[in-house]
Amino acid sequence: MSTPSSPTRGRPARLNQARTVQTALDLLNESGLDALTMRRLADAMDVQAGALYRYFATKQDLLTAMAERMVGGVAEAAGPAEDSDWSERAARLARALRAALLAHRDGARVYAGTHSTGPNTLGFADSLTGVLREAGFSDAEAARALYAVANFTVGHTLEEQAALQPENNGSADAGNLHEAATAGAYPHLAATLPTLTSTDFTAHFEFGLRLLLDGLRAVRQ
Repeated sequence: MSTPSSPTRGRPARLNQARTVQTALDLLNESGLDALTMRRLADAMDVQAGALYRYFATKQDLLTAMAERMVGGVAEAAGPAEDSDWSERAARLARALRAALLAHRDGARVYAGTHSTGPNTLGFADSLTGVLREAGFSDAEAARALYAVANFTVGHTLEEQAALQPENNGSADAGNLHEAATAGAYPHLAATLPTLTSTDFTAHFEFGLRLLLDGLRAVRQ
């Protein structure tokens, strides 16, 4: 006889989609994306690997659900229209997306490889598009600006997380760049090395975001 917490045909009754996604995120934070397998996830949940396919037909489906969970609440970051101008509201959304991805190890890698149509992802996209349309951008401009802001944010965060991984030895990479730039005929790179090798990724992000939003402002004028 089974109980709500005992196995039934190899699958605990407590197994559900939400718990599976949360356990997968826990494993991601613990060991990174490369170590996340369906078998390891099944072991962590004390179920047969086949039981997971009840909710996720493929690992890609699981990653999409994880990406969707990561960005929960990001859509609300813009705030009310009367609170500030459109560029600041758009910047808040970009910052919130970056923060949500940074909150998980390899978060940007997971998100970049998925195309979720869940309420969290679509909510972010709708919120940013709405900010732009309300500011006077055409529908086409708002759509392309959405791609530009999202792609910049995800791409920047992807590089940021890669550089900060211990196995990638970011300090060694900076040292290699310093040595190569100063040893060769690259005077302009040598002059800018303090910034090029800086790990102040927030400053890098804010500079790029400001350039992007200033460019959008020029389009709108």
